[in-house]
Amino acid sequence: MLNYPLDLRFKILAALPQVKVSDAAGQVVMYVREKLALKTAVRVFADESQQHQLYSITADKVIGLTITYNIITAMGGPVGAVRRLGMKAIWKATYPILDATGAEVGVIHEENPWIKVLDGLLSDVPLIGMYINPAYLVELRGQTVLRIQKKPAVMEGKFAVEQKGPLSETDERLVLPAIIMFIMLERSRG
Repeated sequence: MLNYPLDLRFKILAALPQVKVSDAAGQVVMYVREKLALKTAVRVFADESQQHQLYSITADKVIGLTITYNIITAMGGPVGAVRRLGMKAIWKATYPILDATGAEVGVIHEENPWIKVLDGLLSDVPLIGMYINPAYLVELRGQTVLRIQKKPAVMEGKFAVEQKGPLSETDERLVLPAIIMFIMLERSRG
């Protein structure tokens, strides 16, 4: 189990997204790198040295309104998936979380969609945009287990992940890669 809260950071101007995940002690616990490919291909490593791959996350198709991002261990075993919903996601970010069998076991969604609208409109306005920070909830089996909060930052994206409920190691192995993919997709929305 990881030591929460987690800190996720990525450079806004990077050609290929790289996300660094640190625990409450400041220890890097995951390093994420997107591969240049036609379909989304993300690799999650144990640290910045990129010597020990934990997961790969791949899209099920190149383009579409609804895309499923499959999470696979380094050994090739399925962990689960996170799905971006098409038209529904335009108004409110909603990302179902699927287990290894394809059954929906949870969801990542906005805590308050109006804050996300303000963030989209004002995020590029100096000083004002830094103080509009949307939050997202991660629910598993109907219970909120994590809260993701966008944090003020200059020239980088910064998110904090707080634990709000019990989370098993198995659930954590599914939810953390799902959160990483969610943040990578949401950063492109603004």
